[in-house]
Amino acid sequence: MTIETITELEARMLGVLLEKAMTTPESYPLSLNAGVNAANQKSNRLPVLALEEDDVLDAFERLVDRGLAKRVFPGHSRVEKFAHSAGAKLGLNSACLAVLAELLLRGPQTVGELRTRARRMAPLESLDVVQQVIQTLSENRLCRRLPPEPGGRAERYAQLLCPDAHPLNAPTAEPARPEAASPTAVATPSAAEQREIATLTERVNELERRLGELERQLGVGD
Repeated sequence: MTIETITELEARMLGVLLEKAMTTPESYPLSLNAGVNAANQKSNRLPVLALEEDDVLDAFERLVDRGLAKRVFPGHSRVEKFAHSAGAKLGLNSACLAVLAELLLRGPQTVGELRTRARRMAPLESLDVVQQVIQTLSENRLCRRLPPEPGGRAERYAQLLCPDAHPLNAPTAEPARPEAASPTAVATPSAAEQREIATLTERVNELERRLGELERQLGVGD
């Protein structure tokens, strides 16, 4: 399948539509004002932007032209709203759309980070499930693997709808402010090390869950 690339603003607004459709269905589709607020929110956004209504409206209209979004008038309202149509356009299920949304909104991430952040939108029971989602996105040329960050071990994954949305060498989290050295200070793990720890923790938790299920099936400890 040949995928047409989109602009950085379109990537932000598509990510917003995907996210809000799954996290706040009661206030979806989005009005123009709601789209502006969602695009500029400070949580789960990298980079944080300050878009105007004209920017958001232009991005919405371009997404409509590409078949990735549509205009709707819910309840015969006179207020125009926007909804994504990426599932039908790209042939993706909700789990794939959730992971794609996170990649569009935050940039390259590890499997552990994607599971932690995207499961608020769709069920992602394990790291294996996320790997299967990534495989599907990769087969559809929507995602690609990146090498680990310097000092890290976990591979990262980036979306390909808008390759320029997030510089691949940019940090994925704000660096901590430097503090005065202290003779008793304990070294703080780097951002890459913290992400690696989070990924390993996810794997341990998943293995413990599977072991518990196996023990219950075998009647161990009864």
